[in-house]
Amino acid sequence: MTLPLVGLLGIFVLLAVMLLLKIPVGFAMGLVGFLGMAYVISWNAALGLLGTDLWGTFSTYGLTVIPMFILMGQICFYSRVNERLYKAAYKWFGQTRGGLAITTVWACAGFAAICGSNTATAATMTAVALPEMKKYKYAPVLTAGSIAAGSTLGVVIPPSVVLVVYGLYTGESIGKLFFGSFVPGLILAFLMAATVYVMCVVHPDWGPRGPKSSLPEKIRSLPQAVDMLLLFGIIMYSLYAGLFTPSEAGAAGSVVALLIGVVRRKLTFSGFCSALFDTLRISAMIFVIVAGAVLFGRFLAVTRLPYEAAAWVASLPVPPWMVLWSMIAIYMIGGCIMDALAFLLISIPIFLPVALQMGYDPIWFGIVITVVTTLGAITPPVGINAYIVSGMAKDIPLGTVFRGVVWFLPSYVITLIAIEVFPQVVTFFASLVKN
Repeated sequence: MTLPLVGLLGIFVLLAVMLLLKIPVGFAMGLVGFLGMAYVISWNAALGLLGTDLWGTFSTYGLTVIPMFILMGQICFYSRVNERLYKAAYKWFGQTRGGLAITTVWACAGFAAICGSNTATAATMTAVALPEMKKYKYAPVLTAGSIAAGSTLGVVIPPSVVLVVYGLYTGESIGKLFFGSFVPGLILAFLMAATVYVMCVVHPDWGPRGPKSSLPEKIRSLPQAVDMLLLFGIIMYSLYAGLFTPSEAGAAGSVVALLIGVVRRKLTFSGFCSALFDTLRISAMIFVIVAGAVLFGRFLAVTRLPYEAAAWVASLPVPPWMVLWSMIAIYMIGGCIMDALAFLLISIPIFLPVALQMGYDPIWFGIVITVVTTLGAITPPVGINAYIVSGMAKDIPLGTVFRGVVWFLPSYVITLIAIEVFPQVVTFFASLVKN
């Protein structure tokens, strides 16, 4: 059996282990990677991989960026920043038809900008927005769909934990990834808001108008969004000016979030302890996935499967865009059957060399696959965000949530087409970052 064939077999074994044995993805990748290395080279080599590669990965200073940004998001969650954001957005959009759902999308975008996690955004915005939309008799399809779809913006809009992990795994600049994803994130948010409007044009009874707010009331609501703007501004400016490394920017954001919570008297001691506990739990989960991905990635590198695949694709008599959309289709399918971050880390060793062989920029490619894989958070059978919304809503069946998010799927496709036709929306802004 040739080495590339062993690598391909390893991928199938990994999928079987995860889907049939229900082993968590991080442990599954680590197990298959370790056993694969032992088979291809030797047990001593596999044991050496455990020691050298894992120590090399987890002893790097850059990895501290993950818990820093997660801590910032958790402090904001327990300081109820999301509720103030929602109230401010409601004053501006609530009086239009479907305005509460549009408010939810923009509040998701705002909270995502300081949280970086789609699951956290889904849970918080369900708790905040669902009672309001029920009160104004919004249709469950629109209610659940706008919350579930809007919450996926947490993966695209910086700071995104998925982009952080991609940057650490590939060695690309996290700052460039953040700036490169900013405009695509805004495009996706605008398209989602437009989708809500279209839904209410087709079905006017789905989103009744809310009470009207005067211009002075709208202006007075703006200070409630200052917290989010301050945090986002500190992070993005410090990265743009080269004042902070990504880890330092995350630490500074956590300190500012803590100060905001204390000054506004919204963060209790128990809330702070809960934020620390959740940060440790989520960080540990991500570190296990990263560790498994390192082991599995080394195994694939030894089998030379990624390089053989890149050479084979480069020899195909088809234009690069056809290969790209073939990869996008695979990411869409993969995102539907497993966690977006896990599938990203499994596939990067295979598809990144292919993308580089075709001349695509690695920052641009990272943004593209991030947009695609986040679809998995709202599409069956995994659809973790859809499960969160349905579980918290209780009276909204999972099928209704999925019917709602179907309306928002064209937003992702249009965003991907825009990024491909105008790659400058990623590469230009990424080039502004100094490190």
